[in-house]
Amino acid sequence: MVIRPTRRQLLGGLGASALSLGSTGAYAFVVEPRFRLVVTPYALTPPGWTPGLSLRVAVIADIHVCEPWMPLDRVAEIVDATNALAPDLILLLGDYPGSPSVTWKPVPLTELARRLAELRAPLGTYAVLGNHDWWDDAWAMQAGHGPVESRRCLEAVGIPVLENDALRLTKSGRPFWLAGLADQEPFLPLRSRRSLADIPATLAQVTDDAPVLLMAHEPDIFPQVPARVALTLSGHTHGGQIRLFGTSPVFHGSAREPYAYGHVVQGGRHLIVSGGLGVSKVAVRFGVPPEIVLLTLGRDAPSV
Repeated sequence: MVIRPTRRQLLGGLGASALSLGSTGAYAFVVEPRFRLVVTPYALTPPGWTPGLSLRVAVIADIHVCEPWMPLDRVAEIVDATNALAPDLILLLGDYPGSPSVTWKPVPLTELARRLAELRAPLGTYAVLGNHDWWDDAWAMQAGHGPVESRRCLEAVGIPVLENDALRLTKSGRPFWLAGLADQEPFLPLRSRRSLADIPATLAQVTDDAPVLLMAHEPDIFPQVPARVALTLSGHTHGGQIRLFGTSPVFHGSAREPYAYGHVVQGGRHLIVSGGLGVSKVAVRFGVPPEIVLLTLGRDAPSV
């Protein structure tokens, strides 16, 4: 027997559906991107990690400072939350300016840098650049080289920016290397796929067998990263900005899908992709709230 709904039932159902969709839209466009902030923890001992080296690392990616989605008071909240985690080391993974498609009012990068200068960690704060740090710098795009404004502003407040550089750091007498790649798609709006990232030149600066942490804004380069690197850290994808049932529809079927978000292990090599903090292209987040990644590496973490 087929039971047909009455007109009142049909209209009521449509109204409830519209209300549900409206609530979901409001959450995705207002609540999650602007007001939620989570800490996403990962605990592991990567292959080749020095025994006894325990390291706590906070990772911040894709800030995209702008009004109204990432104003300076929101940045201050993120800085305070990061400092409260008491990390040994803080890493910034690029894309500091707001995306033009979602920016109602630009926020000066000088002001962003002043807020980021308040980050505190015993081993320091280090940064790499992302594609928007190039794309949003008209002078650098025309000149075909940097330094871009993001780099100048960060370095002016004492935050080193690594572009194909490697530094040797020490925690409790045990050394490790921090390496950072230059951006992989700085000139894409000019229809140029020229990458500035240089893995061989970067790793050539590593002079001993201490483990290497590698910062690379885009995760696409991960297949080229050698096993010598203990852990690669990336952002860029924003986790797709929408995640449903553990997948990102925007990346479905693409070469980037395996690297959209989270902890990726391929051939014994490890990559962690942050969902980032800001928005780009479309001012929406659903199922992937803005996050600070907190890594616990070494003594208290399982071997993988």
